[in-house]
Amino acid sequence: MTSAAPASIGPTDDPTPSSGRPVLAVVGAGPGVSRSVALRFASEGYDVGLVGLDPDPLQALATEVATTGAQVGQVVADITDEAALQAAIARIGDSAGRIDVLHFNPSAFREKDPLELTVAELLEDVALGVGGLLTAAQAARPYLTAGARVTVTGSMAADKPWHRAASLGVQKAGVRNLVHSLDATLEPHGIRAVSVTVCGTLGDDGPFTPDRVADALWAAARQDPATWRTEVPYRG
Repeated sequence: MTSAAPASIGPTDDPTPSSGRPVLAVVGAGPGVSRSVALRFASEGYDVGLVGLDPDPLQALATEVATTGAQVGQVVADITDEAALQAAIARIGDSAGRIDVLHFNPSAFREKDPLELTVAELLEDVALGVGGLLTAAQAARPYLTAGARVTVTGSMAADKPWHRAASLGVQKAGVRNLVHSLDATLEPHGIRAVSVTVCGTLGDDGPFTPDRVADALWAAARQDPATWRTEVPYRG
């Protein structure tokens, strides 16, 4: 399960400097899909701002993304702490002067069925996997202009939850629903939101590698606005 820790936005944090290039902000940055998304967008000419809880993997990812030639910044923050996440997004937006794509990745995995799961545990997990997107989108809004995008890593757990991880299905259904509402709210301003529903199990090879999912997220962000879909299934 993704754990929460005290907010940490300190003097060693390194927000993304302004270069005039488009900017991707990744919330929930670390290994896996978020790493692949950061590298995919960086390879397309984006600078990257990373927000995550654990400093060491965050720094490792920043170093790796920088090898693409992108300017990279990172901010350590607890995504369930509204003030900390708002400040992290603002640091990236203020430093870069813009956010062109906001990518939201995190969710909590807690192996408990509905008869074991407590209300407090469910709400804690939803605060990360759904509430974090709400906070991030609100904080990013001043930096999003027409053409900007909000992308979210979704999951088939929204429709076919595993009963032994009951809170994950609730999170993924909730975050997908929130994406629909975000898109309806932002669309009049030329900003669109989309979730990519991963219809398979992530692995190191085959069609559901993090890199393949990142390709699907890149494609979803580049949809034609005239035929925009707020949910795009990725079936491999």
